Amino acid sequence: MAVTLYTSRVVLQVLGVEDFGIYNVVGGIVAIFSFLNASMSGATTRFLMYDMGENNKDKLRITFNSALLIHIAIALLIILIAETVGLWFLKTQLVIPADRMNAAVWVYQFSILSTVVSVTQVPYNACIIAHEKMDVYAYVEILNVILKLLIVFLLVAGDFDKLIFYALLIFLVSTIIACIYRLYCVRHFDESKLLYQLHFENVKPMLSFSGWDLYGNMSTVARTQGINMLLNMFFGPLLNAASGIAGQVQGAVMSFAGNVVIAVKPQIIKSYAAGEYSRMVSLVMNASKLTFLLLLLLSLPLIVEMHFVLSLWLKTVPEYTVQFCVCTLLFNFFATMSVVVVTAAHATGKIKRPSLINGTLYLSVIPVSYVAFKLGLSPVTSYLFNIIAVIIGLLSNVWTIHKYIPVFSYKKYIYTVFIRCMVVFLTSSGLVWWLKGLIYEEGFFRFIIVSIASTISVTLLGFYVSLNKSMRIIIVQYIKNKICERV
Repeated sequence: MAVTLYTSRVVLQVLGVEDFGIYNVVGGIVAIFSFLNASMSGATTRFLMYDMGENNKDKLRITFNSALLIHIAIALLIILIAETVGLWFLKTQLVIPADRMNAAVWVYQFSILSTVVSVTQVPYNACIIAHEKMDVYAYVEILNVILKLLIVFLLVAGDFDKLIFYALLIFLVSTIIACIYRLYCVRHFDESKLLYQLHFENVKPMLSFSGWDLYGNMSTVARTQGINMLLNMFFGPLLNAASGIAGQVQGAVMSFAGNVVIAVKPQIIKSYAAGEYSRMVSLVMNASKLTFLLLLLLSLPLIVEMHFVLSLWLKTVPEYTVQFCVCTLLFNFFATMSVVVVTAAHATGKIKRPSLINGTLYLSVIPVSYVAFKLGLSPVTSYLFNIIAVIIGLLSNVWTIHKYIPVFSYKKYIYTVFIRCMVVFLTSSGLVWWLKGLIYEEGFFRFIIVSIASTISVTLLGFYVSLNKSMRIIIVQYIKNKICERV
């Protein structure tokens, strides 16, 4: 997280606000097509984990190979769409200065190549997560951020078009990381050895699953990149820079709490496959609480002191960056909880209802934002609509899981997870904002005081309000055991 935030700062300085905005909006065109990949990614992960839960090794190998061949086909389809419709949109619809159009086209081509690598990488990543090799995942991702840190030093040292060079280096890093993952999978997992044949009887349920997931993922990508495009069309590339910085902050914080979701996801699906429904419900409830509390622990000091943090982090803070960053951090709380709940829906294989409802909610943000911008409202409006949509989507997902799995109580989730987490958030936020008001001068001293107060309040309130008695006992016993081991 620290390296990601540091590299974002230097990249913004080296590229400049305008080129940084161009990079984000151009890369966003290719990202729109990635909804195809996101849909099959969910299907691949779900079916691999389900086969492992059933302990069916032969079916596991067929599933992996079928998924890999499907992803290769998706990569070819993305190239076709990106080099036709996408290239036309870039050259005719986006607001890009004429003297930077050539650089924008180069960035676009490297973004396509990076996307192709990531698409064909999905089955291998899903395989590592399904086997719960979290140590391998951690080491490779640490290497990933170190290589991206190296990119920063190369950008500063070089004397060339830095926007093009940055896009090239990002592509090379993604390729190196993909090769490492693939080599590990081939050496350690039998199912990852390619069979060079397609089993249509296995492909059909995967495509059926991904069909409905396609709508939900398409809507998610369209919402994110659609807002980015609208910001470009109404306000120009400088607002894309602000949006890009907000995205970097969001990604850095989400990656920290997202590891909880990555770790618990295989267990949720495997528990359902084994018929252990009570354990699966317990995992969903506890993971929702823990991801929310972990995000709150990290995000609350940033939300309260966002202006100071950005001023310290960036030499140049584009307009609206503070508001965008605060809104994305608020969005994270509910989005992460929703991801945990949707994992339970993926386990059942019944994703038509959640995909249809969530997808429609997310897509609605685009026309509402368009009307708001036409009426002259602030660009922050689109981020506020986004938060409202994800909260409604979360509550809808909880109701859907209750319908699919009767032992999952809607009322219990709302009371023991959602309401209690909101109590922790509102109480700790009120306390920290009150403390901030006592220290008028913005600076490092106030930030430290706010961070300490935030950590203490979130930890204590989270422990006694959000967590149930059994979880508190487990945590206390774990800490005692660790202390005894050291003594």
